[in-house]
Amino acid sequence: MPVQTRGITITYFQSLSAAGFAATAISYGPGRMGFGLFVPEFRSAFSMSSAAVGFVSSLGFLGFFIGLMIAQAMLTRRGPAAPVLSGLLFATAGLATVAVATNLVVLAVGVFLAASSAGFAWTPFNDAVHRKIRDVDRPTALSEISTGTSVGITAAGVAALVMVMMGASWRICWAAFAAASALALIANWAALRHVEKAPGADPDQGWRALARREAMPLFVIAFVYGTTSAIYISFAGDRMLEAGGVPGVPQAATPAIVFILYGLFGLLGLATGRVRDAVGLAWLLRGLMLAGALSAVLVAIVPGRWAGLLPSAGLQGVHVMMTSAVLAFWSERLFPGMPSRSFTAALLATAFGSVLGPAVAGVVAGSAGAGAMFLGSAVLPLAAALLLRAGHARERAVGAPG
Repeated sequence: MPVQTRGITITYFQSLSAAGFAATAISYGPGRMGFGLFVPEFRSAFSMSSAAVGFVSSLGFLGFFIGLMIAQAMLTRRGPAAPVLSGLLFATAGLATVAVATNLVVLAVGVFLAASSAGFAWTPFNDAVHRKIRDVDRPTALSEISTGTSVGITAAGVAALVMVMMGASWRICWAAFAAASALALIANWAALRHVEKAPGADPDQGWRALARREAMPLFVIAFVYGTTSAIYISFAGDRMLEAGGVPGVPQAATPAIVFILYGLFGLLGLATGRVRDAVGLAWLLRGLMLAGALSAVLVAIVPGRWAGLLPSAGLQGVHVMMTSAVLAFWSERLFPGMPSRSFTAALLATAFGSVLGPAVAGVVAGSAGAGAMFLGSAVLPLAAALLLRAGHARERAVGAPG
């Protein structure tokens, strides 16, 4: 169905894809990834240990977890606009709070608010896309929305690189992030005010319908993905900087280079649906889990070389963006009657891993070293790739006839 805006006809495919892209670019870009990008600056400004870095990062992912729960309740009662706009409001407030933080407590509050936006601002689009976009276009729309993260991360990395080259304060970057978030808030209000609440939505519908044996592989993959990606986000840039950086680049610019490459390679997430069609879901997931494992191994063993940084950041970008797109359309296919609730459940499994991962990794890095910590983090996705069988990765709706 088209939407009329000042005489211009805009389809829901266009408006929802663009709005979701902007929302995820902010919330999953600087909102969720910004702390890891600026860990070296935060270490210096707030005298943070590896354990403190891990716990603040986990606190941010706890905000993501809580945001997911609140967003689902808001969605069923008020429609997709309420949670998305709330998330972008939290993002704007959190990013601005970090920009003016004077101590570790204020920094942690800002990180919590900014990261919580990711919990609010994505899953409602699964519901809107399911209801407003025809079936054949849904995988493309969901991939475009999820890959907004790549642009957000790349832009954040470019901002950090410019900061280093110009000798500017990191606070200026975070103030710019807050301003961009405010603009995304306005754009999403314009797009989502036309999308009503799902007719007949039952706010009291339970989660038990999702607890099916056929869906367990989805939740296991989501947990592994959340754990390992959060560890990488939190510590990879700092690990490579501490190793001396890479030749030809100022050492202080190392984290920015890591996240720029991460974001650029993540744009391959746009091809997730086509790759799935070509090789099948099981082989796609095996490849993505192996990419995540190899990415962590490279950070552990060759952190100070281009041969380590480039493929590590690239593989992690592909791993994160393609896996997030897989979770979106996999959950929607398994539970077509509950597209938002099923995706929320998958992201809750992701968030649970993201809360545990950095906190444990920070303690391990402080005692055994960052190299050992990254090697340990590679075990989870490697095990997932080896144990995944073709029968585990199914997109057939739960309860549908064979």
